[in-house]
Amino acid sequence: MVFEVLTKKMDDKYSETIVLSYYEGFTEADISVPVKEAADMIKHLLNEEEFSGKYNEIQSFKLTRKDNPKKVILLGLGKKEEVDIEKVRRIFAKGIKEAINLKTKAVDVYPINTTSELSLSQVTRAMTEGLILGSYKFDKYIKDKKENPVKSICVVGANPDEIVDIDKGVVEGNILSKATILARDMVNEPANVLTPAKLAAIAEKTGKESGFEVEILKEDKIQELEMEAFMAVGRASENRPRLIVMRYFGDKKNKKEIIGLVGKGLTYDSGGLCIKSKDGMVNMKSDMGGAASVIGAMEAIARKKLKVNVIAVVAACENLISGYSYRTGDIIGSMAGKTIFIGSTDAEGRLTLADAIHYIIEKENATKILDIATLTGGAIVTLGSTATVVVSNDDEFYKALESASRITGEKIWRMPIFDEYKELLKSKVADLTNSAGNPQAITAALFVGEFVQDKPWIHMDIAGTAFTSKSSEYIAEGGTGVGVRTIYEMVKEISK
Repeated sequence: MVFEVLTKKMDDKYSETIVLSYYEGFTEADISVPVKEAADMIKHLLNEEEFSGKYNEIQSFKLTRKDNPKKVILLGLGKKEEVDIEKVRRIFAKGIKEAINLKTKAVDVYPINTTSELSLSQVTRAMTEGLILGSYKFDKYIKDKKENPVKSICVVGANPDEIVDIDKGVVEGNILSKATILARDMVNEPANVLTPAKLAAIAEKTGKESGFEVEILKEDKIQELEMEAFMAVGRASENRPRLIVMRYFGDKKNKKEIIGLVGKGLTYDSGGLCIKSKDGMVNMKSDMGGAASVIGAMEAIARKKLKVNVIAVVAACENLISGYSYRTGDIIGSMAGKTIFIGSTDAEGRLTLADAIHYIIEKENATKILDIATLTGGAIVTLGSTATVVVSNDDEFYKALESASRITGEKIWRMPIFDEYKELLKSKVADLTNSAGNPQAITAALFVGEFVQDKPWIHMDIAGTAFTSKSSEYIAEGGTGVGVRTIYEMVKEISK
């Protein structure tokens, strides 16, 4: 269930549970709760030092009254000068978890007192994201599942001007949360369900519902385009490849500027003839995390009607084993005309990205390129699961992504692109090798960079951040949906 956060007026009827938040060091004078029983209890907890507003502090209690509200949840925001959007997002995710534990059906959330650094719309957007994403779980295939008792959440506004700002943040937060959940759901689907054709169908459905055009190219068209690198990876599987093209034109007067998004779409990666270990394969359904990110981002961009032109491309396929498999030692072509020596069949994602990027430049006229992919184990070695590896050839473009990541809380870190690393891509028998060695995350990115034709380019390696085995405040075990909100935010910034 994906519920929607709504906005309500202060004088509307109370819901069953109210959520209040306080900065560290708050006093009795800061307690302005119209429900006397609730105000008295908060004062008691404050005086008994059982709740002081420290960050991540959470306290709940029930009221002995017949009318709503019957339950109160208190959230600690920490020191006022240290609060930021990510802290707001995290603490309200904890708040919704507490509401679920209390088995409450309806929740009223009161917005925090804003600071000079944070507007009311920014705060309510972060609150909304925390509330929705914090309640997410993937239980589609569990028969005896525990249903989320929370059916409605409202953010309360005191006056018309405040409600306008709150509603602005709530609307954007709803859009981004649902787009992120779309990406999470795709990543969490098993590979026997989410085939290349199914991924294409989800993109088509999302486009129809959100307002962007989708074109699906099947194998005959892919071959006509001479996408040899893409076809080499996908040719062993009975689930045939699909090239998914998504187009959104929000600024039709300016067709000269088109942002191109390319997502890696390996719906399953066995490693091919360079087969992975059993443990290495078990979660390879997640190797289409980049594709999920760009589909989710396109949904958010279109629903928010950003004034910008964006085209996204996914080369969707499976990397499996059969008599048709491509082999180590093979030399294959590419849509760009460059030949590639295959040093590893498990370095397949960069091959599909190479053809997808050439396509989006040559056929769709993209002027800036961002690719996002679960590309290398080297990214996990480099930054673990905390941050996404980024490589870029353009400082201004990268700064837009960096600024976006600060707003969304999705950490990134830029890697160097020294000429010495580029030398490692050369092959003695072909133009390039697909297995250039260490530093793996950088050489893999630079292989992809060989196909961007000097366009401003960003590469995001989400191998460590797209899937997690450990839950946190608003990230559940499994697919994280990383990249959806950051790409949206970056595109939004560029559109201004």
